[in-house]
Amino acid sequence: MTSPILITGGTGTLGRLVLARLRAEGIDTRVLSRHPHHDEPGVAYAVGDVATGDGLEAAFDGVHTVLHLAGGPKGDAAAAQVVAEHARRAGVGHLVAISVVGADAMPLRYFREKAGLERAVAAAEVPWTVLRAAQFHDFVLTLARSLAKMPVVPAPRMRLQSVDADEVAHRLVDLALAAPAGLVPDLVGPAVYEAPDAVRTYLRAQGSRRPVLPFGLPGKVGRAYRDGANLAVEPVMHGERSWADFLAERVGADAVTQLPIVAA
Repeated sequence: MTSPILITGGTGTLGRLVLARLRAEGIDTRVLSRHPHHDEPGVAYAVGDVATGDGLEAAFDGVHTVLHLAGGPKGDAAAAQVVAEHARRAGVGHLVAISVVGADAMPLRYFREKAGLERAVAAAEVPWTVLRAAQFHDFVLTLARSLAKMPVVPAPRMRLQSVDADEVAHRLVDLALAAPAGLVPDLVGPAVYEAPDAVRTYLRAQGSRRPVLPFGLPGKVGRAYRDGANLAVEPVMHGERSWADFLAERVGADAVTQLPIVAA
């Protein structure tokens, strides 16, 4: 009997997709959650908290590979240190973590936390792999829906290369089943596009012709987006599912206009 793969954040958006792929592969999985869940065929749940370390000793027991997917708007760096230390103590053979493209370049707290996560994993004295992925298409949809509530729709001037979350899940499973590889090539969507164009396609898919008003972001953040600090640099892997493909499925449209592609 092989040891199970442990997933932190296994009940989140990405975690559920990773779990589904592991189950499809017939791989025994243990999911760490802050709340109790009933076990399922091939899936055991362990109660624990990556922020405090509560429950992690038992959850990590007998595990060779840990997929660290838990994350939030703050505290990712500190949580990664906790996970990495417990992985070291448990003799984990492979620690895999998800980060974000531009983690070391964007002057935003979310990105700084991911950069701290990367440092914690690399310093863990455990063989490791880190995948940086672009923002998910789901994020762009949430942004578009929020902005579209206004009569004249504002949209920040920024370039995006969003990626499909299921393609990220597929890549993470492949990495977890392979040998530790350190920082691997970024995973991004098939093309770079402008955020205002993404908002326009969302409005058209909803049957709306309201005007979109692009605006520049101020200060260091605006400069970073103008410089493309949130975009991947070579080496890079590209997913196949575009924002337009994702949007057509989510909003139930028969067709969504493909976005103008811009330079990275």
